[in-house]
Amino acid sequence: MSWRPTHAQVRAICVAAVLLGAAVLLRRPDAAVFGLPLAFLAVWGRFFRPRERPEVHTELDADVLFEGQGTTYRMRVPESVDPDTDLIVAALPRTLWFQYDPPQAAIAEPVSHGEVRLEVGVRSKRWGLRSLERPTVTATSTVGAYRIQVTSAEPQSVTTLPLREGFEAVDAVPRPAGLVGLHRSRRPGEGTELAGVRPFRTGDRLRRINWSVSARTQELHVTSTWSDRDTEVVIMVDTGGEIGISEGIDGRSSSLDTAVRAAAAIAEHYLRNGDRVRLIDTGSLFRGVRSGSGRAHLRRILDTLVHADRRGRQQDEEQLARRNRVRSDSLVLVLSPLLRPTILGYIVTLVHSGCTVIAIDTLPPDVVSIMDLDAHDARSWPLAWRLRLLERRRDLDRLSDLGVPTVRWRGAGTLDEVLRDAARVSAAPRIRS
Repeated sequence: MSWRPTHAQVRAICVAAVLLGAAVLLRRPDAAVFGLPLAFLAVWGRFFRPRERPEVHTELDADVLFEGQGTTYRMRVPESVDPDTDLIVAALPRTLWFQYDPPQAAIAEPVSHGEVRLEVGVRSKRWGLRSLERPTVTATSTVGAYRIQVTSAEPQSVTTLPLREGFEAVDAVPRPAGLVGLHRSRRPGEGTELAGVRPFRTGDRLRRINWSVSARTQELHVTSTWSDRDTEVVIMVDTGGEIGISEGIDGRSSSLDTAVRAAAAIAEHYLRNGDRVRLIDTGSLFRGVRSGSGRAHLRRILDTLVHADRRGRQQDEEQLARRNRVRSDSLVLVLSPLLRPTILGYIVTLVHSGCTVIAIDTLPPDVVSIMDLDAHDARSWPLAWRLRLLERRRDLDRLSDLGVPTVRWRGAGTLDEVLRDAARVSAAPRIRS
């Protein structure tokens, strides 16, 4: 694309031609007085018309963000720009779930000696994988006579991770499966936390001998410790639908928003404490993260969560049981609005297989609260939806009878009470018939 005359340049040429023609034909010197300045500007703009096409380089300070974080979209015009170029204007197409600074996502900079830099602040308001479209960059010449649109590089991809709020849970995790975690077990063994001092027994390590107590009692004593342990935490995210309105990190959250953010926070907490975490996405036949530990495993989980989509292919109960086999000693956290019979049936299957299951309700509070409205206010809600919520309440009562606690996600401390109860039940002696 070459330099083209602007509307102002075309108007100046046309008006000057009409006025000068009228001055000659009609012998009106006053028309020439008005036409000559316009003709001078048109000739001036044509004489200083740029010849070279400017180049625009774009870059993004950070292409991986957390919800609520921002970055800077930079556009740079090198020093080799034509000196007759007067102004460069850049406009970034507005994309959903991004907030811009300035709000109109457009900026203009005059061309002086040296390279030209244009910067637009971009803030991501919701998790996901999105692209910032190519900006529209327009360069104008002296007195705004000519302009050209410059095509920049390819669109910039931005990954927004859902990990935003901190999550903490009590140390009690039922039925530990290993001896390599950071939690304290309920049984003595090799670990880092002191359990007490006891007499020496055959098989104790010499480095565990407590010499001060042994010298005082004239009998060998050793320092005992609690064994460190880990467990497999299975996080199952129900992406079978999205209930409620999503307004980003600054507004209301849908059921899918709550599930994804809660899954990220829970995974980060247990991985930080040395446990093994596995992710199951019910909305995909292939997407999921196998059990693992460490910071790299957390990044794999977050990269999987950003692709959660309510329009994915949903698995039925048989497919869930066949493709996602869960160990009987695992702690399973189900993040779901608990509306689909498939998820409810799979929870029952997990309970019968011996897993410790905790259902985390992600249904938005404003949707559940319609059950508490009076008859006049409830008329605005469809009767079928109210009946479905009544059925859902009945299903939750049945899960409670099976020993599956249901808690609403409230951030830090959501699972404290149910984890204590699950650990207490797991530690209680079993009566054999």
